[in-house]
Amino acid sequence: MWSPLSKDHHDPSGDEVAGEDTATRAARRSWHSGYVERWNGLNQVPAGFGPSVVTIGNFDGVHRGHQAVLTQLVADARRDGARAVAITFDPHPLAVLHPTKAPAVLVGLDERLDLLAATGLDAVLVMPFTRELAAWEPERFVGEVLVGALGAAVVVVGQDTRFGRRNRGDVTTLRALGATAGFRVEVVEDLGGVDRTHPSGRRWSSTWARELVTTGDVATAAEVLGRPSRVVGTVVVGDRRGRQLGYPTANLGPDLTGLVPADGVYAGWLVRLGVAEDVPGHRLPAAVSVGTNPTFGGTERRVEACVLDRDDLDLYGEHVAVEFVRLLRPTLRFDSVERLVEQMAVDVEECRTVLEVAAPARVSWPVRPV
Repeated sequence: MWSPLSKDHHDPSGDEVAGEDTATRAARRSWHSGYVERWNGLNQVPAGFGPSVVTIGNFDGVHRGHQAVLTQLVADARRDGARAVAITFDPHPLAVLHPTKAPAVLVGLDERLDLLAATGLDAVLVMPFTRELAAWEPERFVGEVLVGALGAAVVVVGQDTRFGRRNRGDVTTLRALGATAGFRVEVVEDLGGVDRTHPSGRRWSSTWARELVTTGDVATAAEVLGRPSRVVGTVVVGDRRGRQLGYPTANLGPDLTGLVPADGVYAGWLVRLGVAEDVPGHRLPAAVSVGTNPTFGGTERRVEACVLDRDDLDLYGEHVAVEFVRLLRPTLRFDSVERLVEQMAVDVEECRTVLEVAAPARVSWPVRPV
């Protein structure tokens, strides 16, 4: 089926690509329709599809390393007049092969597909990951998927690509099979950045992003991902305690997707996914609490967002995203409600500084002469 790009992402086909000449840019713009075809299995790929430029990966988080591969893939496809296709897997392979070792994913499947679509792809093939698929030899995967189904002319991958039974397939395997099957292999060099624990640099990866988010370092995680980390869910009725304290919050339900960061208070944004980007109120500054509300003896871990300077919002039932920009402080247990409210006021002001949001203007009433 054809699925539109998410409202949270623009169609990048009109963006300039470094080093791209005028003719190539024009061809790329004319080809990409703003819609991305999604296939949930090989049987949904149209017969005779191709030629295509293809990549393979889990793409959890679609971080900056993934983006580099996808940017190269889309540029190659536009240059050659081919289709740009990404192959991804669901669920995560480790969730099937070694459930106890499976990582918590950075984004849910729908979010992952939106992020992939935003790179300019023409199609995404979601292959259900099973033990049967895991047993495929690299030769079968290349023959049935890359060549047979997708008509690959070029395969673009990162240096660490592995596929096939026991991950026997790698870049060398792809090049050898491509020489026989008639497709070219392009390898995108590893890219990365630094943080306080890796001053000499580290390769951008989903693993690194997960480590950062789970320890609360969402600011560095945003550098790895190329955007703030976030969770997506539905606003549900909470304890209604925040409104009584003067800081109403939007509570996300337990069905949220995405990796929840370490307990603490964060500066962030609440994005109303059902509101168009160009409509005021789509993206709102917020102080975000992650934790169990220990001051009130809570035990359930929650994500709550207090939109700054707004007590008029009715968000119940809305589908929203909560983005995490910076950790302000850890979750604390206060000796009194009054002390908690004082700290919440401090948190809100620190949010303003981090998010560069001005306080609402105060109305000055004229003084009447005596």
